Amino acid sequence: MSEPNVSALSALGVAQQVSANNIANADTDGFKASSVAFESGPEGEGVRVADIRRSTSAGPFVDGAEGSNTDIGRDMVDMISTGHAFSANVAAVRASEEMTGHLLDMIA
Repeated sequence: MSEPNVSALSALGVAQQVSANNIANADTDGFKASSVAFESGPEGEGVRVADIRRSTSAGPFVDGAEGSNTDIGRDMVDMISTGHAFSANVAAVRASEEMTGHLLDMIA
C-alpha cells in the first residue's frame, strides 16, 4: 500500500471531523471553532496532522451571550475540498494495490 496516501487519509479524516464538529456547534453559545494544521510526514512523504488549533476570536453577541465563532461557509468549503482530497488519495491507494496485484500475478 502507498504509505504516504494512507497517512493522508488519516489526516484528512481528522480534518473532516473537526469541520463537522464546528458545524454541529455553530448554534452553541461560546463555542470556539477549531482548525487543523498539516505537516509533511516522515522523510517529507505524505501528510499528517501537526496541530488542532482552537480559535480565540470572539463570536457575535446573541441575546446577551457570546455566540459561536464558527464560519459555516468556510467549514462547508473545507469539507468539500477535504472530501475531494480524500477521494484522490483513495484512488491512489486502489491503483497501488491493483498494480501490486498484477505484479504478484505475473510472478506466480
